[in-house]
Amino acid sequence: MRIDIITVVPALLSSPFEHSIMKRARERGLLDVNVINLREYTNYARSQVDDYPFGGGAGMVLMAEPLVNAIELLQKERPYDEVIYLTPDGKTFDQKTANTLSLMKNIILVCGHYKGIDQRVRDRWITREISIGDYVLSGGELAAAVITDAIGRLIPGVLNDESSALTDSFQDNLLAPPVYTRPEIFRDMKVPEILMSGNHQLIENWRYEESLRLTKEKRPDLLTDE
Repeated sequence: MRIDIITVVPALLSSPFEHSIMKRARERGLLDVNVINLREYTNYARSQVDDYPFGGGAGMVLMAEPLVNAIELLQKERPYDEVIYLTPDGKTFDQKTANTLSLMKNIILVCGHYKGIDQRVRDRWITREISIGDYVLSGGELAAAVITDAIGRLIPGVLNDESSALTDSFQDNLLAPPVYTRPEIFRDMKVPEILMSGNHQLIENWRYEESLRLTKEKRPDLLTDE
């Protein structure tokens, strides 16, 4: 899978994909993440990519021309399944969306910055808009890192145990059950005996019941989602 991230601040994305699971995914050739510096696609002096909004108002807006130059040059090299704009007013990112995107081959992530991007880019070149929450970040770079990580770990072969991703929170609209490791007793707190029983069916039943209990307590809204 290939993910191209268009950004004004590429340095913000220099670290997230160089460690742990994302690093292994790239080294294994399962995930190709490319950070695209938007300033390399502008025809304006001094690498300008933003300007004041028409009609006045505070803040700057990313101009259409550099963004479209970057998107169209990338599209000449390969077809893309989605061109995604990361914006606070997009559809909230969730596990279902991560699952869907992980099945795609090529994706472009466009990082917003300042007051956003020229609406004309959104109208014609963007195919999907995603938010990672109801709050505003300085730019879309951190959102791009979150989404890439969530997608990348679902690609077959990325995790050493592929079943691990299937038991994550939000798969099947349930939170993950509690997990324990050594020692068996820590400061008078003991691991539930059923986990030490060796009976895999009973353990799976317990985990399901715990997932259901935690979801009812913490996120009952998940149980009503269609």
